[in-house]
Amino acid sequence: MLIPQSLAYALLAGLPSEVGLYASILPLVVYAIFGTSRVLAVGPVAVVSMMAASALAPLGLQSVAEVVAAAAVLALLSGAILLVMGALRLGVVADFLSHPVIAGFITASGLLIAASQIGHILGIDGGGHTLPEIAHALWQGLPQTNFATLVVGGAALAFLVWVRRGAVPLLTGAGVRKRAATTVARIGPVVAVIGTTLATWALQLDIAVVGAVPAGLPPLGLPSMDPGLLQALIGPAALISVIGYVESVSVAQTLAAKRRQRIDPDQELVALGASNIAAGLSGGYPVTGGFARSVVNFDAGAQTPAAGALAAIGLLIAALFLTPLFHYLPKATLAATIIVAVLSLVDLSILPRSWSYAKADFAAVLTTVLLTLLAGVEIGVASGVAVSLALFVWRTARPHVAEVGQVPGSQHFRNILRHQVIIDPAIVTLRIDQSLYFANARRMEEMILERVFGASELRHVILMCSAVNEIDLSAMESLEAINERLGDLGLTLHLSEVKGPVMDRLKSSRFLGQLSGQVFLSQYDAFATLRREASGRGEGSAAAGA
Repeated sequence: MLIPQSLAYALLAGLPSEVGLYASILPLVVYAIFGTSRVLAVGPVAVVSMMAASALAPLGLQSVAEVVAAAAVLALLSGAILLVMGALRLGVVADFLSHPVIAGFITASGLLIAASQIGHILGIDGGGHTLPEIAHALWQGLPQTNFATLVVGGAALAFLVWVRRGAVPLLTGAGVRKRAATTVARIGPVVAVIGTTLATWALQLDIAVVGAVPAGLPPLGLPSMDPGLLQALIGPAALISVIGYVESVSVAQTLAAKRRQRIDPDQELVALGASNIAAGLSGGYPVTGGFARSVVNFDAGAQTPAAGALAAIGLLIAALFLTPLFHYLPKATLAATIIVAVLSLVDLSILPRSWSYAKADFAAVLTTVLLTLLAGVEIGVASGVAVSLALFVWRTARPHVAEVGQVPGSQHFRNILRHQVIIDPAIVTLRIDQSLYFANARRMEEMILERVFGASELRHVILMCSAVNEIDLSAMESLEAINERLGDLGLTLHLSEVKGPVMDRLKSSRFLGQLSGQVFLSQYDAFATLRREASGRGEGSAAAGA
């Protein structure tokens, strides 16, 4: 499975086919040493290959050797960035890319990759890095369609689609066990490669083929590290590192969970970094953990990373002795392999699902999809992340504040707009459902003051802080301002259910010394005590700590 995929993804990256093989040998061995997943298969993948092509295209390199060397430099930079992130234990970086953004990016990338391969199926130049560019090139080249290429590529594409969807039901219906039928279906690309290669050789078809693939070991050595080249590639390398890591760690965690195993995200950074360094030193280009190959590895029963090392030995044998067999391999077949592989990544259902669930997430998905298709992968994913962060700040800048009352017969307090609760006109309790920081502190201040203005019977304001995990300096100063304003209005400010770490922070400030009211251990104690005081039936005791 890895041989045709490696050749195909090298084509997608705009590199000679043997570079895909080189990128699949040493990185597998290195990951087996440093990785924490037992089944993750590291090597070239579609999205990273497309990102590598986008990074290399603007460099204006003239010779194939220069492009290959630049691809190796890109792998080295990506590896170095991942190693630094691993040393700094930045495995949590994956958490900063929201699922909608990643889903939108992968969906758009799948569509972009599939569109970029149509030219190979037609035997024309369908180049470009955005959907409009690709569509324009295809339209311009359509009259020059090569009929033989179209037949071979179309047949390979139809066969691979059928294998993916219809082979398993057909084989199981014929009495083959499902696991065996699934395995047979997954070697469909190999069958397509062999069949179309033999047909091209036997019929001497005039179509684009892989051509001569050098036999031998991967070239070991450090590529030329030109300062200008490093400066041009450092940005794309950082983006490839993050996207590749997120894809890889997601696959690794998913498969590990099925066996009740775990992976170490920080060590995965080190393992992927070392794998990319190995790819750069052995004539390859950036690699990461691939979903399809890892699933096959998992289903085949791999129990340790040694499975990847053994696969590398198989690839090494192929690179040494089997490369002459790839000469007549049609590029249209590799394009068909890519199209079928990447279309499984496309999930357009994320758009209606995000629209129905949260309009903000829909905006992030739509922005990522459109800009990836129309402006390129770097702008697409960067804008998606920027929109996600902007929407997060916007949401947290408008904290949810609910006025709550006591549920009859209990010590629970719920929103007065959703439940039948007990309230007291002399007391208002506002539950703050978010941590307080500089972006929402002023908004909270306005909401509280807006609620108390005009309430003539009001005497006490309680801020229920059960959902507040942090109060920064700006928010603490806003609390001081609220306490002072309420004091001017003859109102007393109280806090309830303040968490320990938040209370520790408040104790280090002057706020508690200026607080006009008290800090209660529970909201029930606060409400009961202040009701007694307000009704004149005596004064209750407060728990002045949390």
